[in-house]
Formats: sequence, C-alpha cells, structure tokens
Amino acid sequence: MSISTAEDRLKLAHWLSPAFPIGGFAYSQGLEQPMAMGQVRTADQIDEWVRDCLSFGTPRMDAIFLARARAGDEPEMLSDLILAYASSAERELELMEQGRAFTTLMAAMSSEVVPVRPYPVAVGVASRVLSLPDTEVIALFLQGAAAQMISAATRFLPLGQSESQVMLARLAPLVTTLAEFAAAATLDDLGTFTPGADIAAMRHETLEVRIFRT
Repeated sequence: MSISTAEDRLKLAHWLSPAFPIGGFAYSQGLEQPMAMGQVRTADQIDEWVRDCLSFGTPRMDAIFLARARAGDEPEMLSDLILAYASSAERELELMEQGRAFTTLMAAMSSEVVPVRPYPVAVGVASRVLSLPDTEVIALFLQGAAAQMISAATRFLPLGQSESQVMLARLAPLVTTLAEFAAAATLDDLGTFTPGADIAAMRHETLEVRIFRT
C-alpha cells in the first residue's frame, strides 16, 4: 500500500468517524418513535430494523447518491433529487443539517469555499479526491449509518455496549454487499420500501418527549 493511499484511508476514517462533529449522535432516523411506543424493544428487533433500513430504506438511497456524486454526477442535480425523495420533514432536516456541518468542517480544513449540500452528496463530492475504491468509501459510510441507529438504541433501550458492538460487527457482510451494489448503481436504481420506518419518521415529528431530532 502506498503512502498516499494510506493517507487517503486515514482521511476517510477521519471524515466518517463518529467523533467527526457533524452531530450524528442527535439523530435516530425515526427509530426513537417505535422504541418509545414499545414496538421495537429487543436486540433482535433492533437488528432486524437496522438490516431492513440498510437494505431497503434511506441508507440504501444515500449510498447510491454518494456513489453518483463520487462518480462525477452534477452535485446540484443530485442535491435537488435527494431532497425530492425525502419522505418527511425530519428526513430533510437530517440530510441538510449533517450536510451543513460536514461542509462547514471541510471548508475550515481546506480553506476553500464548500457549498452546503445534503450529507451523502457532500461526502461523495469530498471523497472524489481520495484514491480509494468506491466500495470502501460507501461501505464505511453505510457502517456509519448502521452505527448511528445502533447507538440511538443503546442510549434509549437496555441494550449493552457489548451487545451493540457484536450487532454492528455482524453487519459487515451485509454492508459490503450493499456497497458493491451501490457502487455499480445508477439513478434508475433509486427507490425504497420501508413504509414502517417512513411512517415512524413522520410520527416522530409530533412525539411529545424526544431525545433525538429525528
């Protein structure tokens, strides 16, 4: 492995680390709603929820948008399209607020003007400069989405740290498979089918006591 590749891998790990301050800890992608209602309470139910969201929900969409942005598609077109696909106000909020935080940090680190874009598009554009396989970039992004949901469950439910880390580790084969799909996908492959998660995100907007913003 060359020094430049190693440096690019470190940059990607930095940008997509949970410690990178884009506020990811404040979002549950709608998961707080079914947990609050008692519909999702066990480790097995969390595992199933996360797997379904990755395979058929908004993380799948985000991975395709990231791949297309990284491949050179017009960022403004992708930004408009991903927002048009947003199934709820909170989905749009999460896309834009994390995207705003990410681009602000990237601008500060590069001393360049970086337009504010939805988070997956922003990551895709930023990662164009990295000499890394598309599948590696997308896989780390998807792992971050999975970790965000599992972290929300860990803080809301009696789900132990060891149990949550085992759950995340078990997702590796699915994450790599989905990354390979997204890397080869086109905009014609866009689409989701997670009505329960979408409805939960909509209902979360009126949840009286909330820990998470989405």
